[in-house]
Amino acid sequence: MRLDKLVSDAIGVTRKDSKNLIKKGLVSVNGEIIKDAGANVSEDCSLLIEGKKAEYKRFIYLMMNKPQGYISSTDDKRQKTVLDLLDESFSRYDLFPAGRLDIDTEGFLLLTNDGQTAHTLLSPAKKVGKEYFARLEHILTKEDITAIEGGVDIGGYVTKPAKIVQKSDNECVITIVEGKFHQVKKMFECVGNKVVYLKRISFASLPLDPSLGLGEYRFLTKEEVDIIGGSL
Repeated sequence: MRLDKLVSDAIGVTRKDSKNLIKKGLVSVNGEIIKDAGANVSEDCSLLIEGKKAEYKRFIYLMMNKPQGYISSTDDKRQKTVLDLLDESFSRYDLFPAGRLDIDTEGFLLLTNDGQTAHTLLSPAKKVGKEYFARLEHILTKEDITAIEGGVDIGGYVTKPAKIVQKSDNECVITIVEGKFHQVKKMFECVGNKVVYLKRISFASLPLDPSLGLGEYRFLTKEEVDIIGGSL
């Protein structure tokens, strides 16, 4: 990678500014000051900029506890998006949500710039689990559970088998392996019920961090990135 790009990505400055830093001798790679902005350097080199350690991140993986009122999109002129919740320093990474949550749904949303991993996680063939806590308008019966777990027609599409664990008369945890538009809501509508509150509590075997408040986010750990098949 060119040194000026590495510096630009590492500290979030323009390529012009990164070149100026390099020409002034303020950038060192593996202990050596390099003044050639076009020098080819390794992404995992030891990088010092103005005497401070800087780290290049090729891919970013964030776990967000999405609040209601935000859409799972990168840009929208009418509504707030989940990217509006991020610090400005993340703007240079071109992050996007891997999958979506409805505007009134809370919980685990993965934000990344790793297109390949996101594609794999969202591929129907991979059957990646998504776990939701649902509060319903009416009592959930055993017959309802049996019907939903076996697959229901949500409008020209029959859902794959799901798993439901009942928590109370009108509360449950449902696990699905698809991500159709309004899928969980439509599945309960098929048995004459209505979702009044929905929260994704797990995605791709990763549970939502209970320490994250609504609108908060954190980097995935290396172990969590390994679980989803990403790369740091």
